[in-house]
Amino acid sequence: MKIWVNGGLHTAEGALVSVLDHGLTVGDGIFETVKTVHGRPFALTRHLDRLSRSARGLGLPEPDLDEVRRACAAVLDANPVDLGRLRITYTGGLSPLGSDRGEAGPTLVVAVGGTKRRPDTTAAITVPWTRNERGAVTGLKTTSYAENVVALARAREHGASEALFANTVGALCEGTGSNVFVVLDGELHTPPLASGCLAGITRALTAEWCGAHETDLPLDVLERADEIFLTSTLRDVQAVHRLDDRQLPAAPGPVTTKAMRVFEERAGADLDP
Repeated sequence: MKIWVNGGLHTAEGALVSVLDHGLTVGDGIFETVKTVHGRPFALTRHLDRLSRSARGLGLPEPDLDEVRRACAAVLDANPVDLGRLRITYTGGLSPLGSDRGEAGPTLVVAVGGTKRRPDTTAAITVPWTRNERGAVTGLKTTSYAENVVALARAREHGASEALFANTVGALCEGTGSNVFVVLDGELHTPPLASGCLAGITRALTAEWCGAHETDLPLDVLERADEIFLTSTLRDVQAVHRLDDRQLPAAPGPVTTKAMRVFEERAGADLDP
């Protein structure tokens, strides 16, 4: 495996960053996960736009997107995979111990690993912890992922692949690494960005291509929704067949099935929509 670190490719053993990197010591960093198909990234422009937004929100220097594109191309050329997870990580770089950021400049790491196509359906749970829709890093894709690790571990304990959060006012928000859509009376809804959810790339494309409504939804909408599905870079559109103890045996339902088909067709026709 070859990994890009700060300007060049290195072997996995030689791809090193300092133990004092601010991304390691305090989680001061941002990242993007990009799906790759036969060595080509999907929706890379949208992912890089979000990387820049996250950098501005965290107060990091603006990333050199030309360099990031070169890094992605170099990594993909060096590591052929049919279906891949391309990870772009951008941190505060070498810094003193503590929350103050140093002056050495940011760290850029790009790596890719192979992955498998997800199942058409999955199980999810709700968790008692909340997303803060008014936090300093709300809506930013940061490397501070500890609460997602905890929630996803809870999901795994219950035989599920995702955990869904409400926000501080009890509204449906998002999953640990996905956005959520529900079908009510034949219409497709997803929580608005004001709920505190991440502006998912797949979420945006699904809403655009399938005509979803951004709607404030209580968490208990999951108890009565006709259909539920998740979206993310590697899930694409994935139906939920079990939510907590509620079974949705018909999953994927008709609206979800159509969304899955439309997303696959549109994504296949344009790798950088």
